[in-house]
Amino acid sequence: MAQPVAIVTGASTGIGFEAARKLASHGFTVYAGARRVDRMEPLKALGIHVLPLDVTEDESMRAVVARVLEERGRVDVLVNNAGYGSFGALEEVDLAEGRRQFDVNVFGLARMTQLVLPAMRKAGRGRIINISSIGGKFYEPLGAWYHATKFAVEGMSDALRLELKPHGIMVCIIEPASTQTEWGGISAEGLLASSAEGPYAAQARHIAAVLASADQSWTATRPDVIAEAVVRAAVSGRPRTRYPVGRGAGAIVGLRRLLPDRLYDALVVAVLKRVAR
Repeated sequence: MAQPVAIVTGASTGIGFEAARKLASHGFTVYAGARRVDRMEPLKALGIHVLPLDVTEDESMRAVVARVLEERGRVDVLVNNAGYGSFGALEEVDLAEGRRQFDVNVFGLARMTQLVLPAMRKAGRGRIINISSIGGKFYEPLGAWYHATKFAVEGMSDALRLELKPHGIMVCIIEPASTQTEWGGISAEGLLASSAEGPYAAQARHIAAVLASADQSWTATRPDVIAEAVVRAAVSGRPRTRYPVGRGAGAIVGLRRLLPDRLYDALVVAVLKRVAR
């Protein structure tokens, strides 16, 4: 039987990089895509196919899927990992930045899914693995755009799961907690750029400190641990619909389900104050 084929987006660093590596080690032919192709050179050395991919450019996405189908004739797994966190007060963040956040985190994911589905339906099988976040279940101040996109990914994935089940295609959601990547530092920089001055300055400095420290704190999880959940979702005969993964992920998701809004609001504020100390 031919090797299963996987496409991983956002594979230049962090979770995407590790997911590509681990899928290859589990017997997948992997096509790894990202804008920063040079950052994926170590993957190329492992026999992984490295491609330029910008999930905000339709032609770029079409080219990647077309090449995979031309060379392999199939796509068994799509890992939609490309994404970033745009933080700042809603009042102060330019709408163009809000649209870009949705373009990358939601519409890029949706378009990549659209492009692989015809081949998956024809084969009668496939897996769509969407990298969401525990940020798709809870929230924090100055993160409206980011959390909106992750809530959207959660809802879209749930609808897709039922929509695609009759065609033999499974949809899984990975919900990482704080991860040891560049994500927090980059998000903190964007937050300060938009809201470090003006009426939200005190909040912005506080939340930026939390974001910047999250990547390196003892609570942050290594990206290879998150990637293991991606592999489980890809190879399991009966994968879970959701994989909360990382320190505290299950507890945070569970508390959000159980606590009323105002009590959860108070908990978020208390935790943020504690983390920023």
